[in-house]
Amino acid sequence: MEHSDLDLEARGLQITRRGLLRVSVVLRKMTHGDLDRVLEIENSAFSTPWSRSAFEAELRDDSKAHYLVACKGEDVIGYIGGWFIFDEAHITNIAVDVRYRGQGVGKQLLSGFIDYCKGRSIKRMTLEVRKSNHVAIGLYEKHGFRTLGVRRGYYVDTREDALLMWKEL
Repeated sequence: MEHSDLDLEARGLQITRRGLLRVSVVLRKMTHGDLDRVLEIENSAFSTPWSRSAFEAELRDDSKAHYLVACKGEDVIGYIGGWFIFDEAHITNIAVDVRYRGQGVGKQLLSGFIDYCKGRSIKRMTLEVRKSNHVAIGLYEKHGFRTLGVRRGYYVDTREDALLMWKEL
């Protein structure tokens, strides 16, 4: 390993086989103390972001709602969450700080959440994604999600269709 590679790893970055930089993260359960940072990411990622009270309600309902954050050191740089209903998980949100997009954080969040679901006897997962969000669709497909339907006019801000995607665990 070259000296520069060691410097990158010391800063929490890895060199992949293709030579691209990746950020190493630690996943943990989201807490109320994470909400300021989560809301910053949420507001920059979505045209119709969730409110603080929506996230607070999700964190209170720990029987149904499950949220994880991705941390680089002490900094929250992404999050994922969803609802567990019987043996199914419905992913409600996934977002990564704009400074860390394209560096594998979303992949680590999704992989970690899939593992988290498997550990809780979830048998299938579902989500909706904007039809135009090709980056997210590609990520979901790489993790085994398949499009099984379309929700016409699902997004209230633009009336854009959502693809309904499913994955068997």
